[in-house]
Amino acid sequence: MALVVMKRVLITGGSSGIGLEASRLLLLSGHQLTLCCRSQDRCEQTHQTLLNAGADPDLIDYLVVDLADLQSVSQACQQLLQQGNPIDVLVLNAGQQRAGDPNPAFSAQGIELTFAVNQLAHQWMLMQLLPLLQATPQPRLVITASDVHDPATGGGRVGQPAGLADLAGLKCGAGFVMLDGNDRFDGEKAYKDSKLCNVLMGREIARQLQGALPVIAWSPGLVIPKGQGGFFRFNRERNPLGMAIFSLVARDLLRVTESLPTAGRLLADLAADAVFTTPGFTYLSNRLVRPGLHRFAAVETSKEATDLEKAAELWQLSEQLIGSVLADR
Repeated sequence: MALVVMKRVLITGGSSGIGLEASRLLLLSGHQLTLCCRSQDRCEQTHQTLLNAGADPDLIDYLVVDLADLQSVSQACQQLLQQGNPIDVLVLNAGQQRAGDPNPAFSAQGIELTFAVNQLAHQWMLMQLLPLLQATPQPRLVITASDVHDPATGGGRVGQPAGLADLAGLKCGAGFVMLDGNDRFDGEKAYKDSKLCNVLMGREIARQLQGALPVIAWSPGLVIPKGQGGFFRFNRERNPLGMAIFSLVARDLLRVTESLPTAGRLLADLAADAVFTTPGFTYLSNRLVRPGLHRFAAVETSKEATDLEKAAELWQLSEQLIGSVLADR
């Protein structure tokens, strides 16, 4: 990595998977990190993992924030605002999916959990922390999305495609099952829709800021690490045999997955490498070229993800939902 200036980076989803690997690399390169973890126990576990990897403890701060609870997000952001330390790079990386679950789960505010964690909590965090981001000379925003937002990609073609329609579900407020208004839960589609929302959020904030800073949405490719934690933990808990077979076929036989070290390095590069400083919105994807080989490059998003009117409406409806559920507390 062509790392030149040491940066202060705040990352969600930095306690496992590609976020943890990116955090390790950034710390070993001398950057200052604030890691958001959902519990104090998780903070302590992550701290020990990073220390064992050789990280300097003076470079690590932790913030307890449960992305499934907007009140927790509010409290964490207020703590950061009171401290007043500028944030050079905001990395919105945390995510979850509940593929195969026939029933929706809901956040503390009664919002479908996939959307609540992957999108709504991140928009609320971005809305609050924007002053700290803008207080630095070279701010950067990185959003971990996915190519499954695009029905034309390999992952996007599997199962029901991403699609928000007229956002009828979101317009109903808390308690909706699917963003498009469908009352039958589809965990895989809910994840795809949340990743489409991530891309639209990137476009909208870039529009609001008139291209004043780099807004990078990206897809790491399919990453299936060996182990029990990380992104696929729900699948392993719910269907261990099916997940084991899927992992064996995708990772070891077909070789269509990306390695955890490579995906983590890409995220670290996006956060700190001087190459990624172009102002405005960019979408990059780590796409499979052939078995065992990926190419990381700027690509086009899906057609729906280019809809600036929908991006603005999604932001506004989300902002209204945040305001209404927090006002009820």
